[in-house]
Amino acid sequence: METTMTWADVAFMTGPGDRAEAEAGVREAYAAAGLAAPSLILWAGSPVVAAAAAAIHHGGEAAVDALNKAGLGSLILSAAPLLARPLGHSVREEVRTQPWEQARADVLRETGGAGWARVWESTGGLLWPRVNTVVQEIRRGLSVLGGEEAGDLLRQAALDAVLGQHDAAWLSAFGDAPGLSGLTRVSRNAGWWFPYADVAIVCERPAELHLDEAGRLHRSDGPALVFPDGFALEAWHGMPVPEGFVASMADLTPERIRNEENAELRRVMLEHFGFDRYLAESGATPLHRDETGILWRISLPDDEDVMTVEVVNSTAEPDGTFRTYFLRVPPWIQRARQGVAWTFGVDEREYFPKQET
Repeated sequence: METTMTWADVAFMTGPGDRAEAEAGVREAYAAAGLAAPSLILWAGSPVVAAAAAAIHHGGEAAVDALNKAGLGSLILSAAPLLARPLGHSVREEVRTQPWEQARADVLRETGGAGWARVWESTGGLLWPRVNTVVQEIRRGLSVLGGEEAGDLLRQAALDAVLGQHDAAWLSAFGDAPGLSGLTRVSRNAGWWFPYADVAIVCERPAELHLDEAGRLHRSDGPALVFPDGFALEAWHGMPVPEGFVASMADLTPERIRNEENAELRRVMLEHFGFDRYLAESGATPLHRDETGILWRISLPDDEDVMTVEVVNSTAEPDGTFRTYFLRVPPWIQRARQGVAWTFGVDEREYFPKQET
C-alpha cells in the first residue's frame, strides 16, 4: 500500500530520489518562470561540489587559484565535469524567489496578515527550525572548508542554490500555489539545486542524516551528515566538531580531556566520557555531601569549573538496582541540596524531596 509522504519526510529524506522526476520538476520550474528549459541538467554528489563549480563559474582562474591554495585540488577536479559547458547567468530569482513572493502575496491577500501568521504557525513554522538547523550546518561546513578565503568563496557561491528538500517548510505553507509545482517535484526527489540559464546542477540528497532528540545534528560513532560523494559533517548534539574527532573519543582518558585546549571540545569529551567515570579515574574528591546527593567539582584549565550533583533515583529499576544520575549545575552552587533544588527551579529552602512525585 502506498504511503503518503509528509513534508517532514521530504525535508529529512536520505538516499537517492527519482532523478527523472526531479529533472522534470526543474524543467517545469523554468517553464513556470517563463524561461526556456536548461539545455543540460547535471547531478552533483553534494552541495560542496556544486558550490565549487559555481565559485569557479563566477570567479574564474582567481577562484581556482584560491581553492588550489587551500589544498582543495580534488574538489576542483570533482567540479570540472559540471563546467564542461558554460552555465550562463543564475536564474534563481526567476525560478524560486519571484514565485515564492507571488505565493506569499496571494496567501496574504486571501487571509490577511493575522491569517498568514496562523497559516505559517500551523505549517512551515513547525518544521522550519529543525530544517534550518541542517541548512545552517551545511552552509557552515562550506564556509570552513579549506580556510577563510576558500570557505568564503564556497559560501557565497552557495547563495545561487535553491534548497530542494530543505524548502519543504515553505512549500508546506503555500500548499498548491500556482507556479510552485515544479519546485515541489524537485524537493521531493533531490537536495539543493543550482539553476542557471543554460545548465541546472542538481545535488543528491544526503546518504545519511543523524539527529538527536532535539533535532540537532548528532552522532557518537561517525559523521552526522554524509553525502554520496563523501562530503560529511561531524557534530555532537548540534555542536560542530573536527573531522575524526568523534572516532578519537573511543580512546579518551582524563589526562587527554584536561589537556584539550578547546574548551567546547573539552566539554564534549567530558560528556562522552561520563562524569562518573571521569570522577572515578581522575581521583576527584567531593565538594559537599548531604541526604540529597554528592556535589562534585571538576576543575578544567582555562575554563569555568564543571559542577555536578550525583543523585540516586528513588525508584528501583526492574532488576532491583537504583540508577545513579549526574545533574549538571551552575559553578556557583556550594551544596548538593542547593544544586538539586536549582534543577527544579526552586530555592533549597523550598525543596522538599519527599513531596516530589
